[in-house]
Amino acid sequence: MTPTLPEDQVYAEIGDAGFHRLVAAFYRQIPGDDILGPMYPAADLVGAEARLRNFLIFRFGGPPTYIEERGHPRLGMRHFPFAIDGAARDRWIAIMNNAFAEAALPAEAEATLRAFFEHVATFLINRKET
Repeated sequence: MTPTLPEDQVYAEIGDAGFHRLVAAFYRQIPGDDILGPMYPAADLVGAEARLRNFLIFRFGGPPTYIEERGHPRLGMRHFPFAIDGAARDRWIAIMNNAFAEAALPAEAEATLRAFFEHVATFLINRKET
């Protein structure tokens, strides 16, 4: 098992560049995805990418740009309008896994981020499977 970094040290390890590579690799996959694509309006894809990147940078020890621009993350509230079921959660994780492969982050930073994403993606499920 790969050791993890303390969460507040991830930014120091990968910096803006690492978060940019990861989030850009994730969002490149979204428009063509049949489950997640419809949840992301094409006109706001660039904004969604910036919000996720800034949130992750803040959450993992970087500058507080996200908080300064958007306030408290309130992830549950912000995601409630989107029908997130187990299939959407699993697809989000799969797309992020592809992004990790492309971003080539240091193993310890990646392990910390993966653990966070697994937890939060499950937390954000707000609809039962139909």
